[in-house]
Amino acid sequence: MSLFVTLAADILVAVLLAATIVTCLRLSRRISQLKGDEAALRQTIGDLMVATGTAERAIAGLRSAIDDGDRTLTTRIDAATARAAELAAQVEAGETVVMRIGAIVAQMRAVPVRAEPPPAPRPVPEAPVAQRPEPASPNGERLGAAAAAALAMSERALARVRARAA
Repeated sequence: MSLFVTLAADILVAVLLAATIVTCLRLSRRISQLKGDEAALRQTIGDLMVATGTAERAIAGLRSAIDDGDRTLTTRIDAATARAAELAAQVEAGETVVMRIGAIVAQMRAVPVRAEPPPAPRPVPEAPVAQRPEPASPNGERLGAAAAAALAMSERALARVRARAA
């Protein structure tokens, strides 16, 4: 029986040795696969670090561009505010002028027109001399023309102001 036990023990050791060899081969393959994955992981980490550095530089560039844009926008807003104040002052001055012209026109309408005496006949000069003809009633015609011009100007200016306000 000792031969049978020895043979059984040798067969059992051989089976266990074969199982150990198979297990070792499987573990070797898995270790090789892990080493390949480790190299790929290292490459991925390197690429990620490069991408992170690039992103940080891009963010710094964007911050710089935002700061420049903010300064430019602030400058332009200040300039626009100054121009708006100038325009408001000019519109107010224009409205004052329109009101003065309107007052002048109202005063001109309130003044009665004087009847002018007919002009005296002019003596005919012996030699024709180039002279400028004088209006028949210099004050009445000039005042009427000035009043009409002032009225037209005030109406146009008032229309412009109303158009801007709308």
